[in-house]
Amino acid sequence: MLPFMAHGHLIPFLELANFIHRKSSVFTITIACTPSNIQYLRSAAADSKIRLAELYYSSSDHGLPPNTESTENLPLNQIDTLFHSSTALELPLRELISDLVQKEGNPPLCIISDVFLGWSVAVARSFNIPVFSFTTCGAYGTLAYISLWLNLPHRSSTSDEFSLPGFPESSRFHRSQLHRFLLAADGTDSWSRYFRPQISYSLSSDGWLCNTVEEVESFGLKHLRDYIKLPVWAIGPLLLQTSSGGRRRWGKEKDSGVGLETCMNWLNSHRKNSVLYISFGSQNTITESQMMELAYGLEESGSAFIWVVRPPSGHDMKTEFRAHQWLPEHFEDRMKETNRGLVIRNWAPQLEILAHESVGAFLSHCGWNSTVESLSQGVPVIGWPMAAEQAYNSKMLVEEMGIGVELTRGKESEIKRGRVKEVIEMVMGEGGEGEEMRNKAAIVKDKMRAAVMDEHKGSSNTNLVDFLEFIQAKQKSLNKIK
Repeated sequence: MLPFMAHGHLIPFLELANFIHRKSSVFTITIACTPSNIQYLRSAAADSKIRLAELYYSSSDHGLPPNTESTENLPLNQIDTLFHSSTALELPLRELISDLVQKEGNPPLCIISDVFLGWSVAVARSFNIPVFSFTTCGAYGTLAYISLWLNLPHRSSTSDEFSLPGFPESSRFHRSQLHRFLLAADGTDSWSRYFRPQISYSLSSDGWLCNTVEEVESFGLKHLRDYIKLPVWAIGPLLLQTSSGGRRRWGKEKDSGVGLETCMNWLNSHRKNSVLYISFGSQNTITESQMMELAYGLEESGSAFIWVVRPPSGHDMKTEFRAHQWLPEHFEDRMKETNRGLVIRNWAPQLEILAHESVGAFLSHCGWNSTVESLSQGVPVIGWPMAAEQAYNSKMLVEEMGIGVELTRGKESEIKRGRVKEVIEMVMGEGGEGEEMRNKAAIVKDKMRAAVMDEHKGSSNTNLVDFLEFIQAKQKSLNKIK
């Protein structure tokens, strides 16, 4: 298994590996990545049967800061450099496969590689190994992302709204949903030069795996399958688990200063569906002015909240959070005194928070891992998408599922406290639209749970069994050709 160098990709890969192992322990599974990413996985896989293999990589060879091996804390203007540098893993991957062949006497049964690492398809073909692309995102967001990069439809449209190949005409997209690098892409820019060939290579694999659920994303899966014309196995939701089935926390409590027990005790002091959870993920933050307006809007709404804060954009993400400078005067003190809000630095036990009955909504960047965690707990989403395929996830939650509302869009957007107050009151209010969204989210939660909990009939379980049978049949047919 070959994940891309980002924590949001490593986690689903590890959970897919664990899912396969739980389903059939006859397979030996190896995840290969750069040294520091393997170290990151090792911290979470101490009780796992999954093998981890380091691939040589030196960020300095590619003009990146020393010891930079993931998107974590990497400035946006250097992330495309990281993408391009991933092709340097080809030679170490070939060497790893050659070593495995020498030790085992046979090549691996298959390679499962990140959809962003399309170059791995040629590696697999050279060893006569079946290869499958894994998209760690949902079907709707994946289809939008790949179609936008492959077709750049906004370049031939004079309107702000445009149709997108792969989607019905009624599902139109808007320029404001495109990240500025995609908006400026013309096919010759650095981002296009990476994504367009890599996606195309992944389209020549033997099939795709998708971190979603058949019954939850029937629309997205139908159109993804129609567009890529390959088998697509929906095997989600891939949530952080330990081998015994409990939730895994990635040893980050030390980064926040607030432990799980503190969060749970605070949540226990609030009534059902009364708390808004706010987090923009490990890769995103907002500007100083946006942070200030969000805080004022929160206070004026009267809603209880847990807010995971990071330094605003333009500041080093590793620096200490300066509440006196970036939040309204005495804001944190007022929230503590009234038990209205809990402000947490950098990281929080997100899945445990979302699972608590007092949480009624999630103000999120709509990254897919966060979206899946929210849906799996039946929590509706207030969207503030910022990058990658987040705007398309938000669009799906609002338009296809009816369990989301968008607060604003993009890192550069202007936001006012009045709008913040209005949206929070609407979603958190008893009855009305907020209640309707929670009811719909509860149905999605049940569907997600059934997909993985029902060993014999759950769609993700049966899809995984089908996939494992497919790769074994594929390997047998290749052996006959040899």
